[in-house]
Amino acid sequence: MSQLLPAARADVPTSAPASPVAPPEPAVAAASGPGARTAVVGLGYVGLPTSLALVAGGARVTGVDISPDRLDDIRADRVDLLDDDRERLRATLRAADPALRLTTAVAEIADADTVLICVPTPVDRHLAPDLTALRAACAAVVAHARPGQTIVLTSTSYVGTTRELLVAPLAARGLRVGQEVFVAFAPERVDPGNDRHRQELTPRVVGGTTGECTARAAAALARITPLVHRLGSPEAAEMTKLLENTFRAVNIALANEFADLCRDLHLDVTEVIDGADTKPYGFMAFQPGPGVGGHCIPCDPHYLLWQVRGQRREAPLIETAMRGIAARPRRVVDRIRELLAGAGRPLLGARVLLAGVTYKPGVADVRESPALEIIGELVRAGAEIGFVDDLVDRVRTPDGQTLHRVADPAAREWDLVVVHTRQSGLDEAWLRGQPMVLDATYRLAGLPRREVV
Repeated sequence: MSQLLPAARADVPTSAPASPVAPPEPAVAAASGPGARTAVVGLGYVGLPTSLALVAGGARVTGVDISPDRLDDIRADRVDLLDDDRERLRATLRAADPALRLTTAVAEIADADTVLICVPTPVDRHLAPDLTALRAACAAVVAHARPGQTIVLTSTSYVGTTRELLVAPLAARGLRVGQEVFVAFAPERVDPGNDRHRQELTPRVVGGTTGECTARAAAALARITPLVHRLGSPEAAEMTKLLENTFRAVNIALANEFADLCRDLHLDVTEVIDGADTKPYGFMAFQPGPGVGGHCIPCDPHYLLWQVRGQRREAPLIETAMRGIAARPRRVVDRIRELLAGAGRPLLGARVLLAGVTYKPGVADVRESPALEIIGELVRAGAEIGFVDDLVDRVRTPDGQTLHRVADPAAREWDLVVVHTRQSGLDEAWLRGQPMVLDATYRLAGLPRREVV
């Protein structure tokens, strides 16, 4: 039976009360106990903040990434982090004996007691799992594994990945999982750009190959968060992660559909959602928008759908939601065309500015951003496109063009401004003077001449 318990950690008795809202105490110099020497494989948007959270929990961390450029960016503080994590990184790099050591040498994971695998798991152009990075990382970890290690996979994947890429290869090497090495799956729960959901405040789920695997992985993760929800198997933990993001995808698709229905009925969907959100039970607010981006919601449900299709089964609700999400950027383009036509302006030659191009506010990340598809469609239709975004200097369109940020949008006249991402630096006063604004965020109700998708 699963249970929500304080995970054991070396410097806290298992009977100590745990708080899900209080971050752990600052790091201590002596690193001992579970997770004291940890290797983090992959230092992207999950691996780097995870490494810093471990350092804050008293661990000494070896951060492994095969990209020297990524390590150079980390050393030079050219990375996208929450303010607290950025301060942690700077303090760690300034230390005479830094608790975070960066390396491209995969073999150094053999020196760690715990290994966390935090590499990206995107989908390919056919929406099938692209496990290139994950297979390589797991193979390297297996090759350098030694008795006594705890190996925790955190990258989202289909059900059975942990056994396929770690348990079976380790057994083939002659290492007895659950007795000599300990393997678990504990999906990452990193919310980039959102300091309300820092890792210290967010419970983790973990499912080990055996009970001892679960216990050891939970103890190591306790350096990051005081609460760990224990499940009975890696497969249960893998499915938990797929449920989390599929739930979000389905509800975002529903919010987008309600936005379209409300516009047809001359209602403000934001007012409707805010009204429904006053119900204290049975409702969770999701917001409509121009689409979804990043490497979670656009990708993770496809890992489940790929596996379902392989078993000749169907998941019609999920499939419909993902089709709706995929179609959303084209819906934005259609709306742009409608608005321009209503003003007597064809899309060909129209001057269109996108305000914000990242996939969410507060992050310098354009992976899978709907803005890229919107820009690509508009460029192919012959529109003149510009963008402004405090966090992004340039973007590469799907057809290979590079667009640079407009230095002074007020210096040009725009036929239409599309508010795609509401960054903190967005000049709403300037927007009020534009001839037409398409608010794809649904959150700028005070603007004159504002339209919604």
